[in-house]
Amino acid sequence: MADHQTSQPGQSLADIARALADKRLPPVERWNPDHCGDIDMVIRRDGSWWYNGSPIGRPAMVKLFSTVLRRDEDEKYYLVTPVEKLGITVEDAPFVAVELVSEGEGEGRSLAFRLNTEDYVIAGPDNRLRVEVDGKTGEPRPYLHVRRGLEALIGRSVFYELVALALDECGEAETLGLWSNGVFFPLGETKGAEV
Repeated sequence: MADHQTSQPGQSLADIARALADKRLPPVERWNPDHCGDIDMVIRRDGSWWYNGSPIGRPAMVKLFSTVLRRDEDEKYYLVTPVEKLGITVEDAPFVAVELVSEGEGEGRSLAFRLNTEDYVIAGPDNRLRVEVDGKTGEPRPYLHVRRGLEALIGRSVFYELVALALDECGEAETLGLWSNGVFFPLGETKGAEV
């Protein structure tokens, strides 16, 4: 199961890990209802959820919807219950990583990310970090796997924190990156490229 859970601000990674072990999400991957059509729900690039052209202002509703969100083999996003499957639009990634918690250093480091849904994800073998580079602008687009093919866009300020940690740790290395839970995640090349 992916490392994913709600936590309280200021908790240590050990507290977050214990909470993750207790978290149970609906088994949307086992539900196979018929597709009931699409609804006018959009998750915008900034992570905000909209329904019929208006923002969903209740965080509890967004959190509830996020627990039944699934991305299928057709690369489309659906809200799924045991009896319904409704298509929605996701402009980029369904979540945004808005805060970083880092403990340790080098190969012993662990990185946890708070999402805009107040859930936490710990980067590691099941929750990988990846960075795409926009072919036109050259800007990095960092992502974190959350669960079952769903990703979080890592917010710009959080990415800058990651890069600052990596610069402190990597020094003159050719590849800039960080370890988390025993996995090295490259963030970019330091020679001949902007990170």
